Amino acid sequence: MITVDWHAALLGLSVGVPVSALFFAGLAWGMQRALGSKRPGLWLMISAFSRIAVLLAVGFWVISTAGSNWAVAGYALAFFLARLMAILWARTGKTSATTGQEGI
Repeated sequence: MITVDWHAALLGLSVGVPVSALFFAGLAWGMQRALGSKRPGLWLMISAFSRIAVLLAVGFWVISTAGSNWAVAGYALAFFLARLMAILWARTGKTSATTGQEGI
């Protein structure tokens, strides 16, 4: 029978939520900078590298602190929940590009 280390899973979840929110806030910030720049590729690369580095560094720290692989499960769950919230937040407030156009 598999025993779940709930302490480690909750640690991963509680640390993962703010880090994942920071990840998607950085994505939004990087996209805004890239769209208004003459060199969007540079902004997107810097944004991606820094977001991924922070996400992985904190993830490795959580794993080493918890001493259990269940921390990874909590951390990943937090990331997917934050991703879901970011997608839902991005879809609200946006109207369809064809709203008000006839014949489409």
